[in-house]
Amino acid sequence: MTHATRIKPDALTDFATTVLRSHNVPEADAHLVADSLVQSDLWGHQSHGVLRLPWYVARLRTGVMTAVTEPEVVSDAGALQILDGRNGIGQVLTETARTIAVERARAYGIGMVGVRNSNHFGTAMYYTRRAALDGCASILTTNASPAMAPWGGKEKRLGTNPWSIGAPAPTAGGAVVVDIANTAVARGKIYLARNRGQSIPDTWAMDAEGRTTTDASAAIDGVILPMAGHKGYAITFMMDILSGALTGSRTGTAIKGPYVADQPSGAGHMFIAIDVASAGQTDQYLHAVQGLIDEVHSTPLAEGNDRIFYPGEVEDEAAARNLADGGVVLAEQTIEDLRKLSDETNTALPF
Repeated sequence: MTHATRIKPDALTDFATTVLRSHNVPEADAHLVADSLVQSDLWGHQSHGVLRLPWYVARLRTGVMTAVTEPEVVSDAGALQILDGRNGIGQVLTETARTIAVERARAYGIGMVGVRNSNHFGTAMYYTRRAALDGCASILTTNASPAMAPWGGKEKRLGTNPWSIGAPAPTAGGAVVVDIANTAVARGKIYLARNRGQSIPDTWAMDAEGRTTTDASAAIDGVILPMAGHKGYAITFMMDILSGALTGSRTGTAIKGPYVADQPSGAGHMFIAIDVASAGQTDQYLHAVQGLIDEVHSTPLAEGNDRIFYPGEVEDEAAARNLADGGVVLAEQTIEDLRKLSDETNTALPF
């Protein structure tokens, strides 16, 4: 297989689903996880795509992530519910939280669902986009295993703790959406650079000695820098409060990452949904969103730029382009990792 060979997304989704089914994940749950990974690849975010499938499989094999996800209701206050994920699959728990939050938002105007004892859930915008298609603006937060030092430090204490805000919009994808980590870059992008044998910008990370580095492997062993300096540190701290402390889950260094195969994650999430119809007239809302998009698009361009995008437009266009071109192109290391999974599970490769 050449580096530029494109893989059809449906075939890649079927492959990932079958691999997960071979580890006793129920069909619907396996397909959800697979779809979330492949959709991330289509959006151009391969750091959160099928690159992560071997990590999930390794955790299923050790039992620290359970194949059958059975959350338990811890508390229910109407608009707010807290679930114990009981070490279930992060994607399944987050989609469960999203569904309940949207239902509560339709009943109360706003719905909030917190999840404790969960796992990595993939790309946050996968869920906020779904909420947008259900007529809700939403906010999703999560904490993550240590990757960032507190501002001024050189040792990991806090995760990238990404978050996403999505809202309905009269756009091709039906949403405007932002999905960012609070570090200069998502940790998965450093793993992707390592898989591709590429160097990284010296603004992304420090090595274990607290020196900036362009070596992806040294960055993985070191510390990822916060975005916007002290501001990124402060935001990631507060996301740990919303995702961990408020849900009754773990925080800080107690969180374990998806690439740690033999320790429970303890990650926590918070999903907040706001029903647009309950807030006012939906038509007026969509008109206002379109007006904002038009204003942004019509802004005079700064030197060196040829276009302005609204949040989420880059991903919409990347997905459309990849689909039109016949699928996604994966990093060679990712292909090798999938080939190994194929051999281990006797699952036919889609390439």
